[in-house]
This record gives sequence, structure tokens and C-alpha cells, in this order.
Amino acid sequence: MTPTVISGADIIETVRAALQYIAVYHAPDYLRHLIAAHAREESPAARDAIGQILESARLAALGTRPICQDTGMITVFARLGQSVLIDSDLSLAALVDEGVRRAYLDAGNPLRASIVADPLFARRNTRDNTPAITHIETTPGHRLELLIAAKGGGSENKARYTMLNPAASVADWVLQTVEGLGAGWCPPGVIAIGVGGSAEKAMLLAKRALMEEIDMTDLLARGPASRAEEFRIDLYTRINALGIGAQGLGGLTTVVDVKLATYPTHAASLPVALMPQCAANRHAKITLRGDGPAYLAPPDLSLLTPRGIAAEGLRRVNLDTLSRAEMAGWRAGERLLLSGRMLTARDAAHRRMAEILARGEALPFSLRDRVVYYVGPVDPVGAEVVGPAGPTTATRMDGYTQMVLDQGLLAMIGKAERGADTVARIAAAGACYLIAVGGAAVLVAQAIRGARPVAFEDLGMEAVREFDVVDMPVTVAVDGRGQSVHREGPARWRRTVQP
Repeated sequence: MTPTVISGADIIETVRAALQYIAVYHAPDYLRHLIAAHAREESPAARDAIGQILESARLAALGTRPICQDTGMITVFARLGQSVLIDSDLSLAALVDEGVRRAYLDAGNPLRASIVADPLFARRNTRDNTPAITHIETTPGHRLELLIAAKGGGSENKARYTMLNPAASVADWVLQTVEGLGAGWCPPGVIAIGVGGSAEKAMLLAKRALMEEIDMTDLLARGPASRAEEFRIDLYTRINALGIGAQGLGGLTTVVDVKLATYPTHAASLPVALMPQCAANRHAKITLRGDGPAYLAPPDLSLLTPRGIAAEGLRRVNLDTLSRAEMAGWRAGERLLLSGRMLTARDAAHRRMAEILARGEALPFSLRDRVVYYVGPVDPVGAEVVGPAGPTTATRMDGYTQMVLDQGLLAMIGKAERGADTVARIAAAGACYLIAVGGAAVLVAQAIRGARPVAFEDLGMEAVREFDVVDMPVTVAVDGRGQSVHREGPARWRRTVQP
């Protein structure tokens, strides 16, 4: 039997092109379900958040810019036909890595490098987002199938695993786990469940299931045809009844689909993995047959109609004159439009600040009466001031909150909830915590009219910058009284559903 010869260069180019594609375009199946969720959403805050995600998706597609500033950690599931010969001196994993490198260093649309080479000690950025996580399976056939995903840290950090007693309820564990995840995974999205095999097999089952076609609307319309489909519908209904809603603000839709994958396991075991997929939902399946690189056809953008962000009735805030007295009038759930100057800082910058202060030294910039945005933006191209610049998960900065409050900080901007102790510390200082919409990175970036480096430039995307913004949309998540929208919103929209 004559083998199918696939050149290494074609694999590299296919991976490069696919990563550029999924960085810019939402999957049509997800968009259809998100648009339907927007239409039926009754919570004003959640409906506004979904609207911002949809408008940002339109801007990203038209401008060919990343739909999220966290352009993801790359995972590839490769199915290599046994009759395929790869014409290259490099391994398949190395060819994938070269495709990743070229995609992330593309001068026309550079993607944010987020991978650190040493996870335990130095944690230095590799600067090109390599290496990818590549899983290779050999199968009968004459083709190479690549399932490629770019998964952000916010949703990946919420992956969970457990070994249940075989008699335990998987559905109950999933429900309790999702309720405890918070909003850091950027709902509305997809939850995938892997059951069976071993510990590592269950996790892989769940990760791969995330990339299946979203079909919950069709499944609900026709009804379940198997126990697995009954399980999916039950969890979809019960998770949405938790009232978590878009961005954790409280609402009707937390998930647009629930996926399930199973595998035989030991009689004494019940391994269960849970994987959330965020609102970016970046993945694609492509096939090489030896006739050149494979490219994805441009999507139909007619789904993405303009959705202006209504500014009527919103409180406008001048950051350059902001005071604690003014913030005392803000209330959790209130929407604001911010204008003026703010600083940026996230994990590495906060750690650097803590090290400086621990040495008894002064910071190279002042936090007094300032607002800090937790963000690591994409590099700008052309006339852009900054690339897509959505928020990162604020919970990771909880341990530094008292430190920055002691330096006179007025407010922080991020995404997702804060811990109870942090909420109390923010309120005690007369400060506030605000959220921008995760998944609306391009929309947020349009409000940024100026950006300049301030400190720690060696940290790359985590360096401290000063942004000059005009009408940047945010929501008050924790006000000066200690009221939290992430606590009150879901409680207001929670519903009781019988399992």
C-alpha cells in the first residue's frame, strides 16, 4: 500500500493558519447559541454582558484581531493515519510547535505569549507561546487529523477532577463543583464531563469533549435518545438554574451546552473530570491528506449584527479626580463609564511590588488615589494604541489586596468574584472593585486612547502601564459597603429544579 506523504512544511503552515483563524473568529455553533441566550436573557446585567461579548466578536472578526487578550495555551489532539509518512526531520510535536511559534509571532496579527518555561521557579515567558500540549493517536487511514484548541488560563484554571465512590452521583458532584467555580472561567460557555478510564484518561476525555459541536438547542427540540443525552439535558437545566449567569452577574444562562464522554474503568473506580470552556471557545478541526496545507474557510459574519452599548443613564466617572467620597455613592451592580488615566498590573507585577516593599523600598510609581486594571494586553498593530485588552481573573490578586490598599489604591478592575476576606478589606478601606466583561477584549480596547510603559518592562505583557481611557464600560462588583454583585446576582436568579 502506497503511503500518503505529508510534508512537515504543510503541517507547520496548517497549524499556523488554524491558530490565526481561531484567535479571530468565534465558532459559528457557539455564536448561534450565544445569540439565542442573549434574546431570552431577562437579567439586565447578564444581557448587557452577553451583548458586549457579541459586539466584541463582531469587531474582532472585522478587524482580524484576537477575540480575547488571553490567546490561550495550545492543545492539539492529532490522529495520525498509519499509512501516513511525514516528510520531515522534525517530530510531529516539533512541527506543531513551529506552527504555534509562527502563528504567535505573526507581524500582521501578533498573539499574546502566555507560556512560561519553568512552571515552578523562574516562570520566564517563552515569548512565542511554545511548547504546545500535543497528544498523538495512531489510527488506520491515509490522513492526519488535527483538533486544535487555544484555551485561556481563566477557564483552564477551573478544571477539576475527583475519584468518586462508584455509587455516588456524578451529576450532584458536577452541580456542586460548578457552583463553587465562581465566574473566573468566563461564562456563558460549555461544561464537559469525562467519566471513566483512569485519572489522566478522564481529564483527556473532558478536554476533547469541549470541542464537540454545540447541539443543545437541537437536543432539547427533539428530546433525548439515550441515557447520556438525558444526563446532558439534566445537567444543562440544573446548572443554568443555579442563576450564576453571564460573567457571574446572575441570569438565566450559565452554560450553552454540557458535553459528556465516557470510557470503561475499574470496578472499584469512578474517575470524573470537569472542564469548563470560556466565552472565547477557540477550536477547529482540520485534515491533511498530502495535497498541501489545509485552510479553514472564512465564516459567515451575517450572524454578527452591530450591537451598540447603550450609555444612557450610566454614571460617567473621571478617574483623574476620583475620590473615596465619590465612590461611596456607587452601588454593586451599577454600570459606569470610566475616562481618564489608570494603571495596569497583574500577577507578576503584584509579586514584584511585594518584593520591593518587603525590602523597605519605595515603588517606582505611586498607587495613591489610582485605579489599577488587571490586564495583560495583546501587542498593538498598525495605528492601535494597544491590542485587545480584556480583564484577567481578579481572585489571583486577592493575596496582594491589603498591600495595594495600604498604598492608597482607590479601586481595582478585573473579572470574576473576590474572596470574602478580600471583599471585607475593600469595604473597610472605602475602596471598590469593578469588573469589565471577560470575552469583550476588542470592545474594551477601543476605549483605550493612550498607553505608555511605567515599570517592570521585562515582564512583557505583565508590565505596568498607564492607560488613558474614554468611556470604558465597567460594572461595580464590590461597593464601599461590602455588597458583592457576584453574591447577590446569582442569589436573585437562582431557581429550584427537581433532578
